[in-house]
Amino acid sequence: MHDQDSVYGQVFIQEPVLLELINTQAFQRLNQILQHGITGFLKITPPITRFQHSVGVMLLSQKLNAPLKEQIAALLHDISHTAFSHVIDHVFREPTGQSYHERMKEQYLQQSDIPPILAKYGYNWHEFVHEEAYPILEQPAPALCTDRLDYFFRDGMALGLLTAAEVSQAISHLTVQDNQICVDDISTAQWLGYTYMRADEQCWSNRQAIGLYELMAQLIQTGLQLSAICEADVWLTDQKLWDKLSNSPETDIQRQLAQLRRPVRFVEEKINPWREVTPKIRTLNPKVWINGKGVWLTDLDAAFAHDLAVYKQRRQGVLSLAIAH
Repeated sequence: MHDQDSVYGQVFIQEPVLLELINTQAFQRLNQILQHGITGFLKITPPITRFQHSVGVMLLSQKLNAPLKEQIAALLHDISHTAFSHVIDHVFREPTGQSYHERMKEQYLQQSDIPPILAKYGYNWHEFVHEEAYPILEQPAPALCTDRLDYFFRDGMALGLLTAAEVSQAISHLTVQDNQICVDDISTAQWLGYTYMRADEQCWSNRQAIGLYELMAQLIQTGLQLSAICEADVWLTDQKLWDKLSNSPETDIQRQLAQLRRPVRFVEEKINPWREVTPKIRTLNPKVWINGKGVWLTDLDAAFAHDLAVYKQRRQGVLSLAIAH
């Protein structure tokens, strides 16, 4: 399979198991699930799909010489993402902080058309439920992993925060040592750390995105309460779930849809907030491979350690939102 990837350029996928998995109905569904949820659907952020990201994580894993089993895990890591992606985490809030798609991954995989393909090539689908079993694919934040790096590269390029040349240069300095992704020079680690902070502030945890996620979550909750949709519908595509809500005659649903369809602005309001949300702050603290071991950038660069701490302090806490009128 030949393809032109927005991050990695011309690519060629030839492993039969990967090709068959990509062609499953479950994986093809990701073509219609936008990574940025409602902001992507409303064309506020670039229309990056879970399909593109999942293939991208697999491609980056290949570039780092991950074993085939880990490439499969990379391809399937987001298979259970629901319509509107992380909006659903605002609908079904987990006290543990676990994402809804992670909690439901085993159930979704079992019922999909993926297990027979895996069995054909000698794999048990249970082996791909828990991503933490694959250290190149997934690491606790703020460490480097292919999942975190691909969405950073992909989103960052689409948002104009980084160039293809910068991404290519960064990838050339990645190295896998002791089953962990490290960087072989400090300047690349610094670039990754600082640019990732910019992406977080401008895209992933900005006030406007959080407000729209809350509005869309409210709409889905209303749809569930009024039986316009059921929980199984969250595994439809973005457009199909939106259409199902749009076809409801319920006044509350139509009012909330109208609110989302027109420009809306959110402001901070401490006195009488509409919503109080604790944003997920994303940061990177790359390890630099030096003298035969991986050392956190914060232990090598006091200025970065200070800037990272200041950023986290500034962004942490509860965000009190109101809708501007």
